[in-house]
Amino acid sequence: MFMLAVYTFVFSVIFKARWNTGSDSKTEFALVLFAGLIVFNLFAECINRAPGLILSNVNYVKKVVFPLEILPFVALLSALYHALISLVVWLVAYLATFGVPHVTLLFLPLVILPFCLFIMGLSWALASLGVFLRDVSQFIGVLTTVLMFLSPIFYPATALPENYRHWLYLNPLTPVVEMVRDVLYWGKIPEFAILGLYWLATGFIAWLGFAWFQKTRKGFADVL
Repeated sequence: MFMLAVYTFVFSVIFKARWNTGSDSKTEFALVLFAGLIVFNLFAECINRAPGLILSNVNYVKKVVFPLEILPFVALLSALYHALISLVVWLVAYLATFGVPHVTLLFLPLVILPFCLFIMGLSWALASLGVFLRDVSQFIGVLTTVLMFLSPIFYPATALPENYRHWLYLNPLTPVVEMVRDVLYWGKIPEFAILGLYWLATGFIAWLGFAWFQKTRKGFADVL
């Protein structure tokens, strides 16, 4: 909540950022911003932890027979719990300010589930890479910060010039941030064509990450 207040002040007061409505309401800016931050924080919490998941559980690799592939899933559940708390805070704030949330809120699981597949795929890959390349965690910390500012979290995608906007949509966080905002705040039904492609792409990424993890896990004990 403290960081949300800081972001709202910096971007809506100092930088004069506005959403597509052109409204000067600080409450609207904070709620739309908060919806994007929920998505980003879910992603960042899992991805930043992923490279150290195996390194911090060496005993599970060497001394006992343990399904190591569930470690990223446990981290995801923890992050989802934090995201759920943030969502409850968001809903309470929306209810107090604007009234009953839009019925499109029911579409939120359809947007978040493929995003979780994407996170799991990256987490499996990074958990494996973190064993062999110990500096991966340093790189990932920088990358998540870069992604935060290159995602439409603090500004609408339309704020970018047309020539640069297509680069923004190459960011895997962009579609999910916009779809979450659509169903939570704007009351829009997600575009099912984009959502279907997102399901296919994230499912493929999850499969690749899991396959890489299973292929490389045989070398964990030797490296550790």
